[in-house]
Amino acid sequence: MIWYPYEQMKTMREPYKILDAEGVYLYTKDQKLIDSVSSWWCMIHGYKHPELTAAIKEQADHFCHVMLGGLTHEPVQKLSDKLQEYLPGDLDYCFFSDSGSVAVEVSLKMALQYNTNQGRKRPLVLALEHAYHGDTFKAMEVGDDEDYHFAFEEKTGVVHIPTEIAALEEAFEKYHDELNCFIVEPLLQGAGGMRMYDISFLKRARELCDAYDVLLIFDEVATGFGRTGNRFVADLVLPDILVLGKALTGGYIGHAVTVANHKVFDAFYSDNDRHALMHGPTFMGNALACAVALKGIEIFERENYMGKIKRIEEISHREMDGFTDPRIREVRIMGGCTCVEVHDGAALEGFQQFAYERGVFCRPFLKYMYSMVPYIIEEEELVQIFDVMKAWFRRG
Repeated sequence: MIWYPYEQMKTMREPYKILDAEGVYLYTKDQKLIDSVSSWWCMIHGYKHPELTAAIKEQADHFCHVMLGGLTHEPVQKLSDKLQEYLPGDLDYCFFSDSGSVAVEVSLKMALQYNTNQGRKRPLVLALEHAYHGDTFKAMEVGDDEDYHFAFEEKTGVVHIPTEIAALEEAFEKYHDELNCFIVEPLLQGAGGMRMYDISFLKRARELCDAYDVLLIFDEVATGFGRTGNRFVADLVLPDILVLGKALTGGYIGHAVTVANHKVFDAFYSDNDRHALMHGPTFMGNALACAVALKGIEIFERENYMGKIKRIEEISHREMDGFTDPRIREVRIMGGCTCVEVHDGAALEGFQQFAYERGVFCRPFLKYMYSMVPYIIEEEELVQIFDVMKAWFRRG
């Protein structure tokens, strides 16, 4: 029996069974659905993209996977080289893993050992309120959403602050000599409620991290590859460690990467074996994942995806700006994300089935109805999603 995620198995409704998928569409036995959430935000190229499928098949004809312990291969070397060229600044050192959550764990482990290797004891992590960084244990600690992690309330060594510069400055003043890193979802906090904040907060964070030699970590698992309207938020403010996942492989295979700058890497590069990073996911650098990631980045660049995202944002504003209802607290739009937050989550009960019957797959959570569409979506398809959202509130 399948144990499904984020569900009370005793009371959950029957999930929709997908028989096929292509472009932005999911197909059940009786319905054709626009996927408005890109399968948890990763399917930026849509489904059954012929070039991505071919990249996987071509690599599978050679081999599907070999471990990186004592071995290497061309796809992982090419992807590492591409990311070194593609990412801003001196984010040059790629540590691969098999999921975003694990990649976050790796980033936190790097930050702690960065200090340990230099003979400094800095046990604290600074993080944001309403943060979500994954469901593994350290990722849960730096997260701050009891709706996901209420069963694991004990949090040691983490300080959470709101996205306010005054709170940021106060935290650094109080804890700076104990902090090993500050980890954020930059500009857009995803599973914590699609919360959006200003770049000025991150610019000030960079200044304070520089002043006190605290590592700045950007968790761009959800925000990377254009979701905020920026290619990466790291293009605007440069972190010391960048975490990518989800769209890295276009959603075709689970894979992630933790990318460190020279300062971080140099703290591990030593004649002392104990300074090595002792971490090694079995499927890190998986050849199929690297092959499809390389092809996905090629398509992202070649097909002007940033232009597509700008157009998505323009249509989103045109269709949703000014839409109101007494049940709605706020409508927020950033890049390829639109969120309708209601006052009471009960106002969204039944919306998923309502949308299904109108040809849209949408999965609201808590108080949030949202879209994070594949970038290949056409205007009429995007408008259909927003029409269904608005129809839910207009139905009476």
